[in-house]
Amino acid sequence: MDAAVVLASGSPRRLELLRRIGVEPVVRPADIDETPQPGEAPESTVARLARTKARTVERTPGELVIAADTEVVLRDGVLGKPADASGAAAMLRSLSGRSHRVVTGVHLVCGDEEAAAVEETVVHVRELTEAEIEAYVATGEPFGKAGAYAIQGAGGMFVERIEGSDTNVIGLPLTTVVRLAGEVGVTLLPR
Repeated sequence: MDAAVVLASGSPRRLELLRRIGVEPVVRPADIDETPQPGEAPESTVARLARTKARTVERTPGELVIAADTEVVLRDGVLGKPADASGAAAMLRSLSGRSHRVVTGVHLVCGDEEAAAVEETVVHVRELTEAEIEAYVATGEPFGKAGAYAIQGAGGMFVERIEGSDTNVIGLPLTTVVRLAGEVGVTLLPR
């Protein structure tokens, strides 16, 4: 089945990823409370938030809704988006020379059908110098990014390697999205 696609997110990165595979979605960000629940594991948080976004956004019959939520996890702590330059620098220092996980909950709804998954990617960051951190923060790129870096931008120079999906680190694991779309009866094909 072919369906109009709705992206339940205002993320320009998610929109760009869908466009990369030839999907031009209607953007309808879901307005929900994204506060984690006490004691909730990051995987549970992203799954719950993606599900809530997918079910909350306005949709019409025949539309495929794609919703996602991504967290950067260092040890057992979640690194959100930095509030300011000192917060961004502190996050980058904490990632320096370490591995962290990027977990994304994906939830799709089409009619009465739903499919969901949580994708995990391990990112290995090389040792960073103070000069590199300061210069990167000065670019402004870390702002609005969980973990204070963008793998698809200049922040990619800090990543030694990843284990898993690179598009997951950007915010939407495309292979997972295509598979889940098939599970709800929609074939996503390049156009």
